[in-house]
Amino acid sequence: MENFEFYAPTRMIFGKGTHLQVGKLIREYGFKKVLVHFGGGSVKKSGLLDQIQTSLKAEGIAYVLFGGVQANPVLSMAREGIALCRKENVDFVLAVGGGSVIDSSKCIADGAGNPDMDVWKFHMKEAVPRKALPVGVILTLAAAGSEMSASCVITNEENGLKRGFNSVTHRPLFSICNPELTYTVSRFQTGCGTVDIMMHTLERYFSQGEDTPLTDRIAEGLLKTVIEAGRTADQRPDDYEARAALMWAGSLSHNDLTGAGRTVFMQVHQLEHELSGMDDRIAHGAGLSALWASWARYVYRHNISRFARYAVNVWNLDMDFEHPEKTALAGIRATEKFFCELNMPVTLKELGVSPSSFKEMAEKCSDHGKRTLTGVKELDEADMIRIYEMALGE
Repeated sequence: MENFEFYAPTRMIFGKGTHLQVGKLIREYGFKKVLVHFGGGSVKKSGLLDQIQTSLKAEGIAYVLFGGVQANPVLSMAREGIALCRKENVDFVLAVGGGSVIDSSKCIADGAGNPDMDVWKFHMKEAVPRKALPVGVILTLAAAGSEMSASCVITNEENGLKRGFNSVTHRPLFSICNPELTYTVSRFQTGCGTVDIMMHTLERYFSQGEDTPLTDRIAEGLLKTVIEAGRTADQRPDDYEARAALMWAGSLSHNDLTGAGRTVFMQVHQLEHELSGMDDRIAHGAGLSALWASWARYVYRHNISRFARYAVNVWNLDMDFEHPEKTALAGIRATEKFFCELNMPVTLKELGVSPSSFKEMAEKCSDHGKRTLTGVKELDEADMIRIYEMALGE
């Protein structure tokens, strides 16, 4: 087990009706004016936004509304939010939505807290935020785990780059997680969320490091739970226990718990960022499901025992001790089959990605040959192109 630091300061408020407490919570912390940041019309149609405003008004909390976040949140909107926070003297950002809204909120909070810095420099690793406005979350989609993570990912539309970075400033002050708010999430988005939750743990599970038995068992248990809950939510969208399991798993999957003691670098996430960075019509979870099996088949020989363990402990497959590579490949196939079961794409062809874009995506992902992706197998630009080619499908 390698040295590690685990920091998860977010206050988690979980369960039915918990979103109605938001005004009281914010008043207890002493904030005076809130930016309520959200996505499209669903929070209005569902009545959730009205409930939030009622709760804030009841506690005498001033607020300003800022909606319109899209999937794969963009830098231009974050910059609008930063300007709005400064104009309105906002001292707290409330994200109402899923990972896209939360990441946009974190970017706004970084920018508002560092008025003399260009927020994009943080994402390009050219500067570090000194402070940020505190962020709170009302979660409406179990997927990204941003409600408890240190991560923030934004797309710069001017150059098509989708980049993320981790910072202690990104840990939300609190996250309100009511599984009932996810009942109306579409089948497609539920599938994308299930994939994303699994991927946050799979990327950690298949990273570098050995002798992490407790971390491994936590990861395997989370994956088995998500598979079961994902199947149930796919068929019965209003099953509270399934939705609750997915929501809690999403938070734990990306707060660093499932990778403690390992050297984590998310190769498939890096490869996918180039997909949805160049084409914002591609949902992040769908891009991950289209890439993962091809990535796994490309790298599994560099740690066959790890992939075989995954097959046995997560998918309950029998171990072929004479030919462990067969067990490893069977685990990859089982994962791919499960993604298909959720109606998720498993090839880039299904997403309409052209092979003519592979070289450009690999160049961006490798920073034009200046970086490689560390992991089970270190990936250079040629490796990235090969994985994209394998993922194209027939």
